[in-house]
Amino acid sequence: MSQITIVDLAETLGLSKSTVSRAFRDSSDISPKTKERILAKAEELGFSPNLYASSLRGNRSQTIAIIIPEFGNKFFSQAIKGIELVARSKKYHTLIYVTDNNVQNEASIVRSLGNGRVDGVLISASGEGKDHSHLQTLIDHDIPIVFFDRSYDDFHGHFVTGNDFESSRLATQHLIDNGCKNIAYLVINQKVSIGKIRMDGYRKALEDNGIPFREELILDTENDETKNRAAIRNLIKQHKPDGIFASVERLAISTIRVAGEEGVQIPEDLKLICFSCLDIADLLNPSLSVVKQPAFAMGKEAANFLFRTLDKPVELHQQQTTLLQSSLIFQNSSRKI
Repeated sequence: MSQITIVDLAETLGLSKSTVSRAFRDSSDISPKTKERILAKAEELGFSPNLYASSLRGNRSQTIAIIIPEFGNKFFSQAIKGIELVARSKKYHTLIYVTDNNVQNEASIVRSLGNGRVDGVLISASGEGKDHSHLQTLIDHDIPIVFFDRSYDDFHGHFVTGNDFESSRLATQHLIDNGCKNIAYLVINQKVSIGKIRMDGYRKALEDNGIPFREELILDTENDETKNRAAIRNLIKQHKPDGIFASVERLAISTIRVAGEEGVQIPEDLKLICFSCLDIADLLNPSLSVVKQPAFAMGKEAANFLFRTLDKPVELHQQQTTLLQSSLIFQNSSRKI
């Protein structure tokens, strides 16, 4: 789909380019009827005015957008630091948007960026969904997109993430090596790319050790602390896992709280490991075993690729993935007694 320009819109309407431009700038010297006609046709054709660029050919906004699912997560604060380090070195500004893990919010944000406000977008996917056509808005306006940490299967572009499959396999294997045979997997939205990939690693470790996969030990939860704790409490009471692999840090923290309330001892009764960027994991009681993602490096790598693309555009017809190594830090929450 070719990009509609203000000249194309003006020709379609039989008006001058300056008249169309004044309509978008809400100028007082254009009649409300003409303005309404222009805006209606623009919406019909999918035209979004570039109010931020100058008329000089090749001008850029010197700004990139960072779109993340949430703020309450140490991973994203570290990734943003990596992105901003690169952006500052390129004399670029950053705009940060939060989707609250909602793909409709993501779509609204993405569509608002097609008017020249930013030169490129770094994004961590909000949720799987079925319709990702909003990404086409950026592609149609020649705005490059790089995903980091979380992506969509149908996105044809660059994706920077951790080696989640292998890290998850090793984390689950660690629990097995320490005597666990009834291991639960905790995830928030297993349809998101990281949820699926981490569960695949968990399943592979079970398979390698001849342990049957049990659907009732998969807990797919929400972004709600109260509901999460209730679901974890029910899991522990009903299925009595001897090990838990949490795909995100908050579920491990909820597990520790529920275990304390239910008199379940960690690691004596229940061993625990999770993905986390928590700097104080060693100060918890017991100290928490973690898969630590290279969040800062991930942000830097994603930003560097975006700026290389701005300098020399590339067209990818399938997803190109860069995997960065995570660190497994085994502490008291998963040790063998």
